[in-house]
Amino acid sequence: MSPATRQICFINAAHSFTHYSLLILATASLAIVQQDAAAFGTAFGPVLALGTAMFVIYGLGALPMGWLAARFGRKAMMAAFFLGGGAAMAAAGFTHGPWGLAAALAVMGAFSAIYHPIGTAIIAEAGGDRVGRAMGINGVFGNLGVALAPIVTAFLAAQLGWRWAFVIPGVLCMAIGLAYLREPAFDARKAGVQTRPFPAIPKPIVRQAVVSLLLIATVSGLVFNAYTLLIPKLMEERLASSPELLPVVGMLAFLATICGGVAQYTVGQMIDRMTLKRVFMPLAVVLVPGLLALSFLDGWMVLPLAGLMAAAIFGQVTVNETMTARYVAPELRAKLYSVRFTVGFLGAALASPLVGFLHGATGNLALAMLVLAGVASVTLACAIWFPNRPEELDPALWERAGPRAAPAE
Repeated sequence: MSPATRQICFINAAHSFTHYSLLILATASLAIVQQDAAAFGTAFGPVLALGTAMFVIYGLGALPMGWLAARFGRKAMMAAFFLGGGAAMAAAGFTHGPWGLAAALAVMGAFSAIYHPIGTAIIAEAGGDRVGRAMGINGVFGNLGVALAPIVTAFLAAQLGWRWAFVIPGVLCMAIGLAYLREPAFDARKAGVQTRPFPAIPKPIVRQAVVSLLLIATVSGLVFNAYTLLIPKLMEERLASSPELLPVVGMLAFLATICGGVAQYTVGQMIDRMTLKRVFMPLAVVLVPGLLALSFLDGWMVLPLAGLMAAAIFGQVTVNETMTARYVAPELRAKLYSVRFTVGFLGAALASPLVGFLHGATGNLALAMLVLAGVASVTLACAIWFPNRPEELDPALWERAGPRAAPAE
């Protein structure tokens, strides 16, 4: 196995753990209110809201990561992700009240903040000339973490208790971190990764792409996080409301979210052959009417539609991450990823209290879906405005292109 492939494997594993760890609470909260009501109460909304600090720190913590990586090295930062994040995850299982659980989750959020600015920049570099494919596969692993979180958490909580749903993945994360410590620091040039020189893109086009990217990040972070948080509750509410069916809820949530993994791989393949806008537009178009439909649908029709929405939401993530690789020079990517993910995760931090509040106020998820549909309309507007340039597929064309050059047909 080449150094680049080994590096990609570790970074893909980190992506899985990032999203898995952040979503344990979404399903564990269903078990907590049943198994530990004396300490945590019986209401779903307040328990879910214990993750608010985790998501806030997760978002704010991404901002300095590009600068910290420049000082301490990307390997040291990723090792801290595995070891620190795994330890905090395991510690959450040993807490005995709301404040302790919230504190452990907050620490986990701080270590989880390392991944996206650092890991995504490594993937963009290790992917070489096929960055879309590398981003797509990396996205599949992130989606795998999202998809496995509800089903594994539901199984562990039902069989062993909710605490083990935090402890077991935490120990596994630390074990992978110890293996990563033996891996040498990655350098694309020394590893022989084939890359083209980054082109000189006209500044007005770069500004348009970056502004679009940051606006998309602001709203898509909220939609992504809220949707992944509410999928287990949506499945319970519409398909399996009996407490004895908690593992079934996890399986249904897994089936819905795994569609996102399929979409991310497909989108990654398409990005290397099509302009970003052509891939992005269909995903943005289906999102608003789909979320509106989920606000009132009931029964088994919810499952395929929830899968379609997961495909659209997760597919957009791959497009958004490739935008930075296409329009921003390598030496600036880690810092821009830091800014982008901070902006996105600040929006994501609103997801937990927003879903908890709206569910508590109405007793169901209908209003939450309506709100997400409204937020998703901003993503559609940004997709329309994003540049559609044929030079993305042949960077040599940028030398002849001006800011007013004709867009791709």
